[in-house]
Amino acid sequence: MAEVLFYERPVPLNSTAHKDLRIKALQNLKFAHSVHSVPLTCTEFPVTARDIPILFAGSEMDSAGPMALLGLRQSENLFVDTDGQWAQGVYIPAFVRRYPFVLAEKPADVEGDDFTVFLDEGYEGFNDKEGERLFKEDGTETDMLKSAVSFLGEFQQHVARTKQFMGDLRKHDLLEPRNIRLERNGNVLNLNGLFVINEEKLRKIDAQIAQQFLADGTMGWIYAHLLSLQNIDRVGQRLAQREEAEAANTTKN
Repeated sequence: MAEVLFYERPVPLNSTAHKDLRIKALQNLKFAHSVHSVPLTCTEFPVTARDIPILFAGSEMDSAGPMALLGLRQSENLFVDTDGQWAQGVYIPAFVRRYPFVLAEKPADVEGDDFTVFLDEGYEGFNDKEGERLFKEDGTETDMLKSAVSFLGEFQQHVARTKQFMGDLRKHDLLEPRNIRLERNGNVLNLNGLFVINEEKLRKIDAQIAQQFLADGTMGWIYAHLLSLQNIDRVGQRLAQREEAEAANTTKN
């Protein structure tokens, strides 16, 4: 099942099996502490670009998609502290905010709609005594669940628009490979499999395409991505602070 990072036990939402299920609000984002990047939709670029680098990642250019770079070491999110709190004032990607729900594709051999709502039964906030109900006594969705499902639907629409955006970048050959190399305390960090937009090629697109990109929002997303690349150094600074804290704890122990 696609795009289920940090979901321990995703199962289809069912009004019978989950009729008595209640949910307590998220108290922290510890579930995201070990992801160094998450997928991003193009509509999120402007607000993400203030603090987080936006790059395109994939095994090859044809399959690359946008992502928010949250860390420089494997299994480490530098924007979540030890208490599971996200860095204050920093945008939280919608991919993270969907949790513990997710709209995922059904297997090809299963009948019904292409997508269905899943929930993570491993989420500690689910129980049958405290919190808001998912379903009313008559089996219909509560307002809370309707709101969550609506958010999933909007997110999926933005995913579709992002696929179109990526198609435009490939059509006009605007992507180029980019490896990020950082030296930290004598160690070298290499981030591979990344792509960025080539500014020189962008300047050479014809006026008609440029006008189209301006009209449909593509140009704004492109420049948000380019501006966000300056944040790679800021993520490096976060890593330095994390390493200093780790060294201090080691010294104490």
